[in-house]
Amino acid sequence: MIRRPTDLHLIRAALRRSRVVALLGPRQCGKTTLARQFVPASALNYFDLEDPVDLARLAEPATALRGLRGLVVIDEVQRRPDLFPLLRVLADRRPLPARFLILGSASPDLLKQSSESLAGRLEVVPLEGLRLADVGLDRLERLWLRGGFPLSYGARSENSSFIWRRQFLQTFLERDLPQLGITLPAGTLRRFWSMLAHYHAQVWNGAELARALAVGEPTVRRYLDLLTGVFMLRTLLPWHENLAKRQVKSPKVYIRDSGLLHALLGIPDRRRLELHPKIGASWEGFAVEEALKALQPDEAYFWATHQGAELDLLLFKQGRRIGIECKRADAPRLTPSMRIALDDLGLDRLLVVYPGPRRYALGPKTWAVPLAELAQMRPGTRFRIP
Repeated sequence: MIRRPTDLHLIRAALRRSRVVALLGPRQCGKTTLARQFVPASALNYFDLEDPVDLARLAEPATALRGLRGLVVIDEVQRRPDLFPLLRVLADRRPLPARFLILGSASPDLLKQSSESLAGRLEVVPLEGLRLADVGLDRLERLWLRGGFPLSYGARSENSSFIWRRQFLQTFLERDLPQLGITLPAGTLRRFWSMLAHYHAQVWNGAELARALAVGEPTVRRYLDLLTGVFMLRTLLPWHENLAKRQVKSPKVYIRDSGLLHALLGIPDRRRLELHPKIGASWEGFAVEEALKALQPDEAYFWATHQGAELDLLLFKQGRRIGIECKRADAPRLTPSMRIALDDLGLDRLLVVYPGPRRYALGPKTWAVPLAELAQMRPGTRFRIP
């Protein structure tokens, strides 16, 4: 089992602060494995809502949960949204006999009842795939190719990993989404998802996708929101500065897991990835995800103007503005676009993240930083540039 010290630290810190903690992330990303390090699956305080025995134990949920002490884990909570009002009542007891760690595969926006019932009581800890810091900095290429799902990353061969990801996509569309009450045809969503892989790291163009699928723009936007809500896509909102320039107002879209992106694009191994025209976009998405995992910003956006200036990430963290550009280059240089972003956005730092081995200055407040170095950051710490 791969140790995940950063995620364990985030969960422990949240449990100290909050009465109910939601560990939310995509299916098969390791939520259950982490939760069982706090409460063993055999314990009375552990409920797996995909287990018929545990579902039977919760036939009378108030009776089953009210007498428990310590930490209570409820896995796959999206299968029983009716539990949220009861959790609110149990979390308001004084003195508090139990805290709750709930695991789910859908965002609070899809679990509206949770956000309404547990307002002010619920702290969300997002869990994605494995971090580069988890697997070791020397495994960067493998993590990029296979993605962060533990079973994909740990497969015996590249081909086995690729087959697992293809089967995951099929199962996710045909089984997991219907369990969330989503009844859209699996084939339609698969076509949309595959098309979106070719728009990975680009600004959202709903009109073009709507024409390709022969549906309306509101429909493809609904598909986008749905896949974002189940943690398959990342939608970065644009930042608008008070400038006398036309700025891009549409979001930028990424397939969150690089391994799933490669499966959707039909890229089974490193050799095919090196020859694929989307290799640069794939690297950008991978670096964006690792940067967000490592820095844990308060807010994250992208920025672009219609004149061609752009910034992959604009992060607000600890009162500072940090710009991040992701470049798959041996020795990136300061570009006119970077200078414009520095000046127009008033950046405190601009970090150019690249796959090389050393950090070096590019200009005032601008540094080329290896992705491996960035990945070692612990959430909540300051990123210090000498």
